[in-house]
Amino acid sequence: MVQVTYVAHDGAETTIDATEGDSVMQAAVANDVDGIVGECGGAMMCATCHCYVDQAWAERTGPRDEGEDDMLEGAASEITERSRLSCQIKLTAELDGLVVHLPEEQL
Repeated sequence: MVQVTYVAHDGAETTIDATEGDSVMQAAVANDVDGIVGECGGAMMCATCHCYVDQAWAERTGPRDEGEDDMLEGAASEITERSRLSCQIKLTAELDGLVVHLPEEQL
């Protein structure tokens, strides 16, 4: 299992144990985490799983995948250098303890 902490816009934290190999979005949706919609199911066809990778984890999650920048242009909240589509971050043992921050809105 890989532990992930989702920090809501208001500062509330939800920590879950996720399955290695799932995406940050899949883990959130499976555990009813408010703030991640995942409307397209992880096909990188929407931006409703937008998140901000915590600064301490930014290097470990790596750069945005090809196409993420285009999809993020349609995000409802501000885009920053730490913005990612959570469907594109696959959970590995190296990401155990990952912290992501959720935007104010997704739609």
